[in-house]
Amino acid sequence: MDRRQRKTRDAIFNAFISLLSKKNYNNLTVGEIIQVADVGRATFYAHFETKDFLLKELCLELFAHLFNCENEKEDKHNIFNCDNHDTVFLHLFKHVKKNDNNICKLLSSKNNELFLEYFKSEVKLLITKRISDFADKKPKNIPEDFWINHITSTFIETLRWWIENKLSLSPEVINEYFLLLVRR
Repeated sequence: MDRRQRKTRDAIFNAFISLLSKKNYNNLTVGEIIQVADVGRATFYAHFETKDFLLKELCLELFAHLFNCENEKEDKHNIFNCDNHDTVFLHLFKHVKKNDNNICKLLSSKNNELFLEYFKSEVKLLITKRISDFADKKPKNIPEDFWINHITSTFIETLRWWIENKLSLSPEVINEYFLLLVRR
């Protein structure tokens, strides 16, 4: 992707994120996004097929950032910026606490099952890649795909609970609770 394309894509992401701070995802229109981004409709569709694809790309950006930070190859063009060298789960909890790019609003939206579906899918991929972190705690007679689903669901529900409770605990404490649940 050349610099001009990246700049346009960033403008669309920033407009989308800005609108999410004011409006529910399901009530946003592509027209509003392109107006705030100051791009044409054809330009929007050259980058994203639909608003749902834009949302999916936002999720992918978040997880690309997490994987890049974990591998210490920070992408300078990523929309999630930090110099964090925590464990991947603590790192994610810290981004939620900072409410980077309105991720809390997306996660807590009552009628945004699409974001939760994308988010859960990416968390599941993350856990699949990190399954060795949990291997010693897996009950012997439980299939690995069931175990991965259990860890993923535990992470998602831990995150939801934390957001519902207004992020009252520190990222370190909620990370510790999550790990205690899946490593006991």
